Amino acid sequence: MKRKVISMILCAMMAVSMIGCGSSDDKANDSTPPAETGGTDTSGSETGGSETGGSESSGGGALEAFTAADGAAVAPNAIYKPAADTSDWTISVVVKDSSNGWFVRMEEGVKQFAEDYGINAYQKGPVATDAAQQVEVIENQINQDIDAICVVPVDPATCDTVLQDAKDKGIKVICHEGSSANCDIDLEAFSNAGYGAYIMDNLAEAMGEEGTYVTMVAHLTNASQNEWADGAVARAKEAYPNLVNLEASPRVESENNSERAYEVAKEVLKTYPEVKGFVGTSSMDTPGIARAIDELGLNGKVFVCGTGMPNECRELIKSGSIHSAQLWDPAEAGYAMCVMATMMLDGQTIGEGTDLGLASYSDMVVNADNSNIVEGAGWISLKKDNVDNYNF
Repeated sequence: MKRKVISMILCAMMAVSMIGCGSSDDKANDSTPPAETGGTDTSGSETGGSETGGSESSGGGALEAFTAADGAAVAPNAIYKPAADTSDWTISVVVKDSSNGWFVRMEEGVKQFAEDYGINAYQKGPVATDAAQQVEVIENQINQDIDAICVVPVDPATCDTVLQDAKDKGIKVICHEGSSANCDIDLEAFSNAGYGAYIMDNLAEAMGEEGTYVTMVAHLTNASQNEWADGAVARAKEAYPNLVNLEASPRVESENNSERAYEVAKEVLKTYPEVKGFVGTSSMDTPGIARAIDELGLNGKVFVCGTGMPNECRELIKSGSIHSAQLWDPAEAGYAMCVMATMMLDGQTIGEGTDLGLASYSDMVVNADNSNIVEGAGWISLKKDNVDNYNF
């Protein structure tokens, strides 16, 4: 792997300290990824379980809306990539599924980072959400001349061996949405428990704080989504004694497929007519569940809150089929992962208070249970009055 000469680092740092934030005019022109045979494209802390970070009305969804903590436009920091040394680093981002709209949006952030910082960063992913296929893509990438790899794992445990191979090659490893044992660091948009609690607060509001509900995840092996669902259940037990998780079928799987989410929700509602609410964790769950509610004529009687994309949920939110959709901007997450990779390559320490130059990731918090996880405050709630502010 290519590495900076120590003297060059020191010179660059001295230059930055003398002139302040450097100009972004001099950028690397080549952001083309190495040849690839796999598919292309592609937490705020809480107190007592209640949401204290995030936003319900901020942002516009466009990359131009990326802002630093002080509201200024994001500007590359010259210390990360001195203009005299523009070809050193290559950052690969590997996502769960290159065709999923969530990760298409994430790729916009990766591309924006590459443009802003003049660093060769690009995104890859399997053509379907499949752990084995993702491992193949990761293997291909670590055999390229890359310096850092950012992974959104389908199944963190399945990635353990291949990510250890990456570390053995001297590649920095950043994870998002689920930490493999062999990640150098796991960047999360928020506390997983806090996000689940936030979803439940919204569902409780819709259900009048009483009734039976079900949680849905893409797969029972998906670490982050199950943690969100666990956080929702814990919040209900703590704050809403009249909300009851369906005992016969408390958690169901959508296979990360909106059609499957629709079919499963319809089956649940026919089998268990007492169900009044759903927590959806995958971005495919929430619109699929809403379709089932509509088809069975239960709009206003059964409610769903959970992760969802603005453009996929917009009309369902406006019609009332979805009470509210929760999310974080995947483009910001992709951008933030790449910024973190540059900081690690530059030898900087990541920890409490780390600022990645984005408002949602400006004052990072170290997870109380796992010091390898750092969390931002990036959640958003989409409702009728703000859904049109977002376009992705």
